[in-house]
Amino acid sequence: MTSTLRLTEELIARPSVTPRDEGCQALIATRLQRLGFVCETIESGPADFRVTNLWARLGTGLRPTLVFAGHTDVVPTGPVTDWASDPFVPSHRDGRLYGRGASDMKASLAAMVVACEEFVAAHPQPAIDVAFLLTSDEEGPALDGTVVVCNALRQRGERLDWCIVGEPTSVERTGDMIKNGRRGTMSGKLTVKGIQGHIAYPHLAKNPIHLAAPALAELAATVWDQGNDYFPPTSWQVSNIHGGTGASNVIPGTVVIDFNFRFSTESTPEGLQQRVVELLQRHGLQPEADFDLQWTLGGRPFLTPPGALVDAVRAAVRDEVGLETTLSTTGGTSDGRFIAQVCPQVIELGPPNATIHKIDEHVAVADIEPLKNIYRRTLEHLGAQAKT
Repeated sequence: MTSTLRLTEELIARPSVTPRDEGCQALIATRLQRLGFVCETIESGPADFRVTNLWARLGTGLRPTLVFAGHTDVVPTGPVTDWASDPFVPSHRDGRLYGRGASDMKASLAAMVVACEEFVAAHPQPAIDVAFLLTSDEEGPALDGTVVVCNALRQRGERLDWCIVGEPTSVERTGDMIKNGRRGTMSGKLTVKGIQGHIAYPHLAKNPIHLAAPALAELAATVWDQGNDYFPPTSWQVSNIHGGTGASNVIPGTVVIDFNFRFSTESTPEGLQQRVVELLQRHGLQPEADFDLQWTLGGRPFLTPPGALVDAVRAAVRDEVGLETTLSTTGGTSDGRFIAQVCPQVIELGPPNATIHKIDEHVAVADIEPLKNIYRRTLEHLGAQAKT
């Protein structure tokens, strides 16, 4: 059993369902401290939802810095009886390691730690700083995790140059795809106001569902932008509609529509909000009088074009597994959206993601060691660049 696999199993065995860390970060910090990392635990959040964060740095902060970022928390298991084995007892079957968090993202965390151990052993005086930013609030609300640490780092003026987030990004084989950006996410809660009444007397009522329907049709058909070379076009989707009393003979007084934008760098939150309001007004709906609209910005889009970090990762993948990795910005959001506000180059790289959040989540054992080697090779490439 390799050191990487052993550490992956040790992390899986800790039932760190968000926001609990269950000692995962302390385990990692102990190993990092042996290498000379200065480790700091930053707790945040209310007492009933306490979040544990780890910031660790090797170096003075004056040299170029690569940050390894990730989360120790995992999503709930779902019915344990549906699992073929206990989700928090690492189990091997047919060359796969099973357990909650195996792919998302405890294999990545273990690979990052061991990659640093090997890198420091081979380069006792590296030309770059190395740091870790870990949280137990990525799978939860993400209000007291990475964003809190990033705000603290900004206030301190800490130098961050490159960041690798260990999210599971690969498709068939470790290294075949990395995320060099993510779309932004913004949700809206639209409340259209009507007048409740008897359904047999519609002239005495005002049906908000009927009022909203033409605008919803246009919102669904609108082309918000064309995307670009890195991002698909911005999309708008309804997630929930709530209206009515449950009775079949009552016209509702209000209807509430929840929707979400996944937007590219071709659009801005402010621009999208303005366009939605203008569209509603074209359909005869006026703010406050006819509708209320609340916005929640979950994260702005970020993009890391080819450059020092992307080139180093591509070279590491090529050297280790012989693949030409695909750059992608698809999928959901990640904590990369927060890190990109304080770090100019952010990418995501991890094992295949086919089983994340599923019953019997697993990672192929054959994918773990190459991932560690890709991380180590990336450190070596960036260190070599810093010397020149």
